[in-house]
Amino acid sequence: MPHTRAAAHHRYDALLAEWTELLRRCQSAAPDDAPDPVPYGRDLLERWGEPQRRYHTLDHLGDVLARATELTAYADDPDTVALAAWFHDAVYRPDRSENEERSADLARRALREAGVTADRTDEVVRLVRLTITHDPAPGDADGEVLCDADLAVLAGDPASYAAYAAAVREEYAFVPDPDFRAGRAGVLRQLLALPHLFRTPYGQERWERTARRNLTTELELLEA
Repeated sequence: MPHTRAAAHHRYDALLAEWTELLRRCQSAAPDDAPDPVPYGRDLLERWGEPQRRYHTLDHLGDVLARATELTAYADDPDTVALAAWFHDAVYRPDRSENEERSADLARRALREAGVTADRTDEVVRLVRLTITHDPAPGDADGEVLCDADLAVLAGDPASYAAYAAAVREEYAFVPDPDFRAGRAGVLRQLLALPHLFRTPYGQERWERTARRNLTTELELLEA
């Protein structure tokens, strides 16, 4: 395998092994008859390692997978949630607005080709699209787990949250500062207006208060 930016990541081998085990569990055919998961995993890891990314990176992928595992008890189908986590930002260009839709299309093509059933593939596609709004319907257990896992970064300690906010700004380096500040402030106000940032009981108990404090602090800094 050629040496690439993604392959140099310290978690590359572990993530590839995790993907391989996940896809094998989700393939409908016996292992000897199913497509090899490794090429699909390498393609995904290369996408997550693209140079335009500063926040939506392999680190973010690993964090979302870890948070989804932390929330496993709340999921109806943890493996489907994990597949959606792998694909949710697999297509990412900060200057485009259709990233989630293109990521969902990639999931549909890749998973069907890789031997995942149509029903499970459709559910992965639905979950990926849900990360546009992070607003799962009541009772959508898998949607709640994926969205909580994706937003858990908001509940980091002050240094971690500051690093997250700085990485988001770097991804949008092409946007002039006044425009970025206005746009980012709008996003923060929208999040703070939600009745709950997190939908699982675990997320509400462990992450909600800290996340709201972080968002409020960032908004105050932007508006200072």
